[in-house]
Amino acid sequence: MTSWRTGPRNAITDVPGIRVGHYTDRRAATGCTVILCPGALAAAVDTRGGAPGTRETDVLALSNLVRTCHAVVFAGGSAFGLAAADGVMRYCREHGIGFPTTRAPIPIVPAAVIYDLGLGESGAAPGPQEGYLAAVRARRGAVPEGSVGAGTGATVAKLLGPERALKGGLGTASVAGPRDLLVGALAVTNALGAIVEPASGDLIAGPRGDDPGSFVPLPEAFERRTAAMDALLQNTTLVCIAVNARLEPHQLQRLAVHAHDGLARAIVPVHTRGDGDVAFALAMGPLEIQPDDLVLLGAMTASAVEQAVLRGIRQARGARGIPSAAEWSTPC
Repeated sequence: MTSWRTGPRNAITDVPGIRVGHYTDRRAATGCTVILCPGALAAAVDTRGGAPGTRETDVLALSNLVRTCHAVVFAGGSAFGLAAADGVMRYCREHGIGFPTTRAPIPIVPAAVIYDLGLGESGAAPGPQEGYLAAVRARRGAVPEGSVGAGTGATVAKLLGPERALKGGLGTASVAGPRDLLVGALAVTNALGAIVEPASGDLIAGPRGDDPGSFVPLPEAFERRTAAMDALLQNTTLVCIAVNARLEPHQLQRLAVHAHDGLARAIVPVHTRGDGDVAFALAMGPLEIQPDDLVLLGAMTASAVEQAVLRGIRQARGARGIPSAAEWSTPC
């Protein structure tokens, strides 16, 4: 299949109105990432994993009042990392960003977390100060990828336990379509499953084999799984997509569903009972869509998400004895 065209930076920040900032703690192997979107016309969320850790997602439901947000926070530290959203709310309040009320604007800041406590320092988690710093650092330009922000402590390919895992990470990508339509995606991949190149079917990050550079084939990995491995339910992939079109909340909800299509192409298995997979979607405007454009945007969304996953894995760096896919594939 011929590849889609990318945006100028091949990043979610190609969508006007989106800014991204990171806080990275390499010593503790954790961090957080803030996606600022104060001009979002609508926001949606779709949760497919069996073990999500989230905050302020109910407000985006189609039956509720607000149905938009001013920032999205991804963090390490499991449920403790949800506190990073407090700092982002403080940043938004200081800048007059929020849902208007008679007293003051109220920032709407949904958040979702990954479990990275097994890689870094026990109990380490980003909090309000780290979230605030990530918001201060948010920019419109190029987005650092790999072992940064919420992807600092991420790992993947854990079907045979952490002893054979590889480093996960954060990646971003964008897809350009007809009539100047643009979809950007940012993904934090901390999955139980292996990472597959959808175009070729090649395994790019699977459970490490006995020989340097080798992977355990997925059918064999499932045969070798034990009850102890099955009990390790500490995984998650988080995605945020943004589109430069004016969409109604119910249309945007469909794009949040399509974001999971991209995960399913690149991660095997995905959406397990031990993965808290969550996808957010943001409509930033101003382009008006045509009747059939929702099908097009769905395809663009899935492609942007799968590329964001692959970029995060390919640009990750090894940590705490767990090599990256690049380091394992080209051992010294």
